[in-house]
Amino acid sequence: MNRLVLTAILVERAALRYTPAGLPALDLSLKHESTVTQDGQTRQVSMEIKARAIGAITERLAKFEMGSEHGFAGFLGSQRNGRGVVFHVTELD
Repeated sequence: MNRLVLTAILVERAALRYTPAGLPALDLSLKHESTVTQDGQTRQVSMEIKARAIGAITERLAKFEMGSEHGFAGFLGSQRNGRGVVFHVTELD
């Protein structure tokens, strides 16, 4: 199963574009910070991830304020150039 659920801050949003199939698409950067327990030890986690939304969900994402925190869900895939990972957002909380 490939599913990611993440609470994150919207730190970057590119201009709305359209796929070759004519679907609206937004490229984003999301920042997550939390405290987790790993092997009985508390650990601070901080990371930024590239994300992409395609289709009707882009309308809601376009209205989010920069710096606001939201819940995101979707799946991980490779970037167009095959190097690195991108979070494909399919649901918003």
